[in-house]
Amino acid sequence: MADGEILQVIGPVVDIRFPEGEVPEILNAVKITDQARNIDLTLEVEQLIGNNTARCMALGVTEGLVRGMKAVDLGTPISVPVGEQTLGRIFNLLGEPIDEKGPVHDPKKRSSIHKNPPSFEEQVPVHT
Repeated sequence: MADGEILQVIGPVVDIRFPEGEVPEILNAVKITDQARNIDLTLEVEQLIGNNTARCMALGVTEGLVRGMKAVDLGTPISVPVGEQTLGRIFNLLGEPIDEKGPVHDPKKRSSIHKNPPSFEEQVPVHT
């Protein structure tokens, strides 16, 4: 996990410069938090534009972000809960429950949002 700093914000697009050799990989999650400004934002690296800079897409509002703010590479892609614990539940795009039924049963059982879907042969047919 490396710390970077915001270079520019253009709508939902945020450019973040990281130390040399510590630039995150494409699709990694990046977190920006600032309690004083009530900011808790997750971004996803979409492009490496050179000069140790990652172009990221914000997964929420960018209002309040300014140049120089600290950003942390989480070192992994965004992941969401998977398995039986998700049946009948409603989650936001970050895998956080939004159905007011409390936390998920096994929060460590997660999978990347960029994982390939199961093959047709792996899927179990359901008869209703």
